Amino acid sequence: MREHTSLWVRIRQAVGHALAIPPSLQLTLEDEQLLARIAAMIVRRGLGAPAIMLLDTVRPLNFVASQFLVFLGPFATILLNPVEYERFTALLEHREAVDVLIKAITDEADRNPSGLGGKAASPPGS
Repeated sequence: MREHTSLWVRIRQAVGHALAIPPSLQLTLEDEQLLARIAAMIVRRGLGAPAIMLLDTVRPLNFVASQFLVFLGPFATILLNPVEYERFTALLEHREAVDVLIKAITDEADRNPSGLGGKAASPPGS
């Protein structure tokens, strides 16, 4: 005998995943090391402040931004490690990873203040 389910129950079962909250991101040690290396690379090039501003700006659109990086993947992996690049784009799909990357950039900039992007102040009289 067939069990009868209401229309509402069938609709909820069919589209319940559409409004589900994704699980929180669980960063592995390798993920944290990858984000720290990326932060160090950004700060070393003096792009700390612009990177933080960009990440804060695109935070609401982090998934779209990560998909744009996937689109750029064939070109970016010519210069970068393909496995790490793929993992980085997967991490950026989560807002928590954007926060971790911003914190890694600020921590690295604290160790290397010249990497925030501004010119170092020259001593008076020079």
